[in-house]
Amino acid sequence: MNRSAEVTRKTAETDITVELSLEGRGTAAVRTGIGFLDHMLTLWARHGLFDITVEAQGDLYIDGHHTTEDTGIVLGQALNRALGDRQGIRRYGTAFVPMDEALAMVAVDISGRPFLVFDAALPAGRIGEFDTELVEEFLRALAVHAGLTLHVRLLAGKNAHHIVEAIFKALGRALAEASRIDERIAGVLSTKGTL
Repeated sequence: MNRSAEVTRKTAETDITVELSLEGRGTAAVRTGIGFLDHMLTLWARHGLFDITVEAQGDLYIDGHHTTEDTGIVLGQALNRALGDRQGIRRYGTAFVPMDEALAMVAVDISGRPFLVFDAALPAGRIGEFDTELVEEFLRALAVHAGLTLHVRLLAGKNAHHIVEAIFKALGRALAEASRIDERIAGVLSTKGTL
């Protein structure tokens, strides 16, 4: 099975293309113009064992908001397409990931009902040139456009870089678990018969 997708989105603010394969090896080629976001998406792919290519051009002369949010939108759309009809997927995934003093929990339901609960106060406003408030914006865009119920909770942490890294690693692992095919599941994992 080759569950993959390619999505391009062009606006007056950004031009973004994402290629995603759910049956990958964790390889990533990410160029958003935002170094920290590139780093987070690369480790997301590695820890989720997804293959991704991200090419993004955005109005970075303003700030990183549009590029970060729109990358979340396009990645969410690619994930939505790659998941297809959701037949046989486990649907739920949860991961706890430590990163030095930080500990993050991410739980995901590939439900078709977008929702984000983000309970992770970040101790710094910036990591390098990256605005930390954009972590929540990225995750919201991803959840909405992929049709995910997504819970993110910080259980421990003082260093903003470690916290965000733990979140993205946990997100990769939780999505890998939720999107995995289980041959025991006939149709979709829902008593309603649809997601």
